[in-house]
Amino acid sequence: MLVVAEDNSSVTYVENYISTTGKVNGLVNIVTEAITGQNAKIQYGAVDTLAEGLTTYVNRRGNAGRDSRIEWALGMMNDCNTISENTTNLVGDGSYGDTKTVVVGRGEQTQNFTTSIIHFGKNSEGYILKHGVVKDSATSIFNGIGKIEHGASKSNAEQESRVLMLSEKARGDANPILLINEDDVTAGHAASVGRVDPLQLYYLMSRGISKHEAERLVIHGFLAPVVNELPMEGVKKQLVEVIERKVK
Repeated sequence: MLVVAEDNSSVTYVENYISTTGKVNGLVNIVTEAITGQNAKIQYGAVDTLAEGLTTYVNRRGNAGRDSRIEWALGMMNDCNTISENTTNLVGDGSYGDTKTVVVGRGEQTQNFTTSIIHFGKNSEGYILKHGVVKDSATSIFNGIGKIEHGASKSNAEQESRVLMLSEKARGDANPILLINEDDVTAGHAASVGRVDPLQLYYLMSRGISKHEAERLVIHGFLAPVVNELPMEGVKKQLVEVIERKVK
């Protein structure tokens, strides 16, 4: 899929990759490119819900022109093994890139998510925000890359990745990477990987809530900071419904 916003234009695009049957075997390749001219804006939303048994490769990339914006709102809700790369090149001066990703892993699936924002233009801003929940024996790996090239002065690269594990066999990794080739810039990162606080569950259960319901509330609370910030209400509503199905 190719999405182009020419000079002084704005476009909102939403796509969903879904499986209409149960467990199937096969490969899925998803490729999307978003390109903006000057003073343009693209809002791109996706909620993927592909079935167990598939192996999915996702490559979503964008190129932002001068004084333009590319905003990604991604709900990675597949039940299959997934390798995802999302790259935004901030080519023009004053360009802006924002990637928000929500992940729920369960069963025995393995997922790897690499999100990169690369600054070429001066005064460019890039933000990465990813929260993921891992259940059962699933594995989720978050790689965040903020790169500021030489000449991209006055730019800002920020990222946050957090993973919550709900079982002893679940595995989560968060790897923040900053690559800075320019002096006059700002950059920062935050990352955390941990298990659900047993005291938090105990408090909820002491109020008459079952363990399963307590975990459901914890999951929604953990993902809410990202879900609530999604720029598209339709994607936000759909994502909440899919999360609810996955944590039942």
